Amino acid sequence: MVKELICISCPMGCHLSVDTEKLTVTGNSCKRGEIYGINEVTNPVRVITTTVKIEGAHHAVLPVKTKTPIPKDLNFKCIEELNKITVKAPVKMGDVIVENILNTGVDVIATRDL
Repeated sequence: MVKELICISCPMGCHLSVDTEKLTVTGNSCKRGEIYGINEVTNPVRVITTTVKIEGAHHAVLPVKTKTPIPKDLNFKCIEELNKITVKAPVKMGDVIVENILNTGVDVIATRDL
């Protein structure tokens, strides 16, 4: 089976054709496209960027993200868990807000000082 994808590894946006049985990629302009295509059909992952509530700051929410990508099928569960969290100011960019979210081994970090 061949799956058609648009690569998101760089601004080129190459149109990839990925053979899911042979794990071969065509249409890529660089090695990153090949890696992306194979990963996307075998183990898709995403970096989650969202906000959590914060108390004692000028803003009501703190922007956060996963430090590294997590499995795509955990995206909504991750967001649900982060919606339950309220942190207290002050928070520095890079501070760990949640360690090992959903037992993935990935931390959620602050992306702004508040």
